[in-house]
Amino acid sequence: MAQDYVEAIDDLIRLTGEARAVDLAARLGVTHVTVIRTVARLKRDGYVTAQPYRAIFLTENGRRLADESRVRHETVVAFLRHIGVPERAAEMDAEGMEHHVSPETLAAFRRVMAGSKSSVPTAGAGPASSPPAKV
Repeated sequence: MAQDYVEAIDDLIRLTGEARAVDLAARLGVTHVTVIRTVARLKRDGYVTAQPYRAIFLTENGRRLADESRVRHETVVAFLRHIGVPERAAEMDAEGMEHHVSPETLAAFRRVMAGSKSSVPTAGAGPASSPPAKV
């Protein structure tokens, strides 16, 4: 869950310059109360900074987790597309798979795709093999 939230916060910041609880709730399909509670846990765990009625920002650890999550997602989608899964299905399936696939499996996905012309996502600023954060 932390991965989904930090990725959504990062996306909102990139698109609009800020991430607000109401925007996160709409994007993730959850209630405002759920967002507030989860953001409190993310704050406690060092992934975000936030104050009541203000925007939510990622810490360095939060940005790192968002980047790693995005690479995991892109790798799973690319692999599914590589084996012939339609784009919409690949995107939807990757949402569930990306949080459970091991670093070894991600590496195997990349090896399988390495010989093709498809884009193979790689982690830029850190290992994509970090264990998933729990919230």
